[in-house]
Amino acid sequence: MQTQLADFIRDTPQGQESGAILRSCVHCGFCTATCPTYQLLGDELDGPRGRIYLLKQLLEGAQVTRTTQRHLDRCLTCLNCETTCPSGVRYGRLLDIGREIIEHRVARPLNERLVRWGLQLVLPHESRFRTLLRLGRLVRPLLPGVLRRLVPAARPGDPRWPAVQTGERRMALLRGCVQPALAPQINAAAARVMQRLGVRLQEAPRAVCCGALHHHLSAGEKALQQMRTNVDVWTNMLDDGVEALVVTASGCGATIKQYGELLAHDAHYRTKAARVAAHTMDLAEVLTDGDLPALRRVGDAPRIACHVPCTLQHAQRLPTRVQDILSTLGFVLTATPDQHMCCGSAGTYSVLQSDISQRLLSRKLQALTHAQPACIATANIGCLQHLQAGTELPVRHWIELVDEYCPTET
Repeated sequence: MQTQLADFIRDTPQGQESGAILRSCVHCGFCTATCPTYQLLGDELDGPRGRIYLLKQLLEGAQVTRTTQRHLDRCLTCLNCETTCPSGVRYGRLLDIGREIIEHRVARPLNERLVRWGLQLVLPHESRFRTLLRLGRLVRPLLPGVLRRLVPAARPGDPRWPAVQTGERRMALLRGCVQPALAPQINAAAARVMQRLGVRLQEAPRAVCCGALHHHLSAGEKALQQMRTNVDVWTNMLDDGVEALVVTASGCGATIKQYGELLAHDAHYRTKAARVAAHTMDLAEVLTDGDLPALRRVGDAPRIACHVPCTLQHAQRLPTRVQDILSTLGFVLTATPDQHMCCGSAGTYSVLQSDISQRLLSRKLQALTHAQPACIATANIGCLQHLQAGTELPVRHWIELVDEYCPTET
């Protein structure tokens, strides 16, 4: 794609990066075939190719409006298009650059600014989120249906970590922001399973939000500050002999694996950030590398529909890893049509674009439940809560099922 970047960005690192991305696009349109919003809305500007043209105009200095911003806002950043693209166009990175620019050029209505401010104020801070969640659950029975859906009920499960942790190998575990309040049993289950495989997991209490929320809401500098804090914390742990950083939420893992790229222009942090990113592993990667025969399934497990989050299959490029583990351990998995399509959660998307999100959720649940599974397994807390809000079937993190049905060693 021919392009002439405007003076304001041409000679910047972001300009060089976005120029290279734009030139790699050959307008083939393969991306539209797998874009959830294009499939749903049928508008070229709500597909990757159309959005790339909008971003090109922005970066070439054309005047942009609320219409451009609206089309960019509707993107889920699921990266399905990147998996499909034969030219390797890094659409997600181009979108991040463009969104941050347009955020400073086009004023949002007051109601949008307040919602985005509130999300940034609460969600990345565990104590604030936990407090509001408790209050919300107290008044949940009194709330109207739309608001009630935004306040998830407490989830059953065992939040206790192993009383005594043993094992020759040590790994750090990302605590997360909302997951400890919404589903503390997930990390606890991971710790119990990993202990059976000879790995001790330890949380880093001084780590903060991974930066994903601020990054995707175009609050770039806030996101980078959080990333720098985490890089310092996890670098110290790596220096102390921790083998890897394990993440049980695929959305967080996808962001942390980008630290080296996102901090590449920070001379003080780029080397450390690249090291942290290289040592970050989704829990499924760790179990695949572990001694799975040391786990054995006990009793009849329920039929499972496996939902693979976009951040696992398209961002981290681990599309079958969870299914492979569950199948190896003897679980029965049902077939899911259109596994590549997004469920509509996409971080804060379910709040900011609720109509589109709910339509995508309905499609995804039809695909997941058509074979009548007993439960749905997923690998990301945001997807888990989003799916659970739309079905009576239990939706669980896959490591909970491994912990429950593979409780003993051979």
